[in-house]
Amino acid sequence: MTETTYDVAVIGAGVVGAAIARRLSGTTGSVVMIDARDDVGEGTTKANTALLHTGFDAKPGTLEARLVARGYELLTEYCAAANIGLRKTGAILVAWDEEQAESLPGLQAKAVDNGYLASEIIGPDEVYARLPNLGPGVTGGLTVPDEAVIDAWSVPLAFATEAVTRGATFLREHRVESVEVGPSTTTLRTDRGDVTARWVVNAAGLGADAVDEMLGYSRLEVHPRKGELLVYDKLAAPLVDTIVLAAPSKVGKGVLISPTIFGNIMLGPTAEDMEDKADTSTSEDGFEFLLEKGRRIMPTLLDEEVTASYAGLRAANNQSDYLIEVDAEQRYVVAAAIRSTGLTSAPAVAEHVVELLEAAGADLELDERSGLPAPPVMPPLGEHQVRPFADDDLIQQDPEYGTVVCFCERVTRGEVRDAMTSTVPPCSLQGLRRRTRAMNGRCQGFYCGAEVQRLFVEHHACGITTEADDA
Repeated sequence: MTETTYDVAVIGAGVVGAAIARRLSGTTGSVVMIDARDDVGEGTTKANTALLHTGFDAKPGTLEARLVARGYELLTEYCAAANIGLRKTGAILVAWDEEQAESLPGLQAKAVDNGYLASEIIGPDEVYARLPNLGPGVTGGLTVPDEAVIDAWSVPLAFATEAVTRGATFLREHRVESVEVGPSTTTLRTDRGDVTARWVVNAAGLGADAVDEMLGYSRLEVHPRKGELLVYDKLAAPLVDTIVLAAPSKVGKGVLISPTIFGNIMLGPTAEDMEDKADTSTSEDGFEFLLEKGRRIMPTLLDEEVTASYAGLRAANNQSDYLIEVDAEQRYVVAAAIRSTGLTSAPAVAEHVVELLEAAGADLELDERSGLPAPPVMPPLGEHQVRPFADDDLIQQDPEYGTVVCFCERVTRGEVRDAMTSTVPPCSLQGLRRRTRAMNGRCQGFYCGAEVQRLFVEHHACGITTEADDA
């Protein structure tokens, strides 16, 4: 590794870290983003419910409530600019008993306190009119018409791609083992060598407490909360075109049923507190729990085929709100306790971090420089978008887009090539799946896996360092 002193080192390449790196790399300062994993979004970010939240149910007056609302606005604009799949399906919180029905006016009042005025309380007849496949026993509902489903994988990838294009360096597989704060620079000791920067931003997700402790703090405790989900085949899509949420009760928020941007239906998640921050295994108990809940919410869904199951780890913590603070003396920023709303709030978190740095008098040039390139144009992965296999003009220009290699998801050879030769290429087949949808369909790679792997090996050139060509 070349000995470079960066202006800012961002620890964590999840959606929050990538958003911060993108924003800071738009200045005249030098930025490095480092992550212990081999790709963008390999931690908490990669396995979430992929919803764009309005923030209607956030605790009013909190930093989270403000940043989720702002993030909704910023990310909606960004997805349009970067060609990222987003579909405003709306959501309905469904009450299944009198206790839940009685909670709906309070939820609507909370939404109003958060500045969201579009929600409406509806009776059970109207709920069934909108969601005819729900099971029996509905007692009411609350509509949230602006909730949306989103391509959650392309968002952090677009942020990271834009950061690198703007001049940032991305160091993969660099696990921070210790931190040494000096008079003017901080040295991050990683398992692949030292990284030196004047300022450090901790956006390490599940590892944020460990990094925070390295800077002398004992305020943050993070533990993994596993959420298992079931993904149903696209043939189930006609059953529901709206996000179905459970009205909260004394036992929690329950599970949801939601369409996905890729045309499937999702059921989940569970919520199991864990100790192992790397355990993303699924379980028989988790499946039984989801099937029991699904049978109550939408019995006909259980007649459909399950395409996939997966588990993600959310960063549960001991904080009552987002923890985003600046320690000017140590030239340190913590952006932690972001929870599952981080996908929505990430661009607003980045904006807020810059505001805090400005208020702290950080010796950094924080104004965005002129002449920045436009956001990257991401592959159209949404089922509602025009995919390359169906784009006659594109195929005329390059026949590789007309050669399908994954028939379940209709992924073409051209798309695999583009992903493998992109600014931030995948270092694994899992990373390729997230960039193209290859092997994510009904057969889960049974038929296309060998060919996709062959193309991966043919184009594979991933290194631990990614930086702009002219950086």
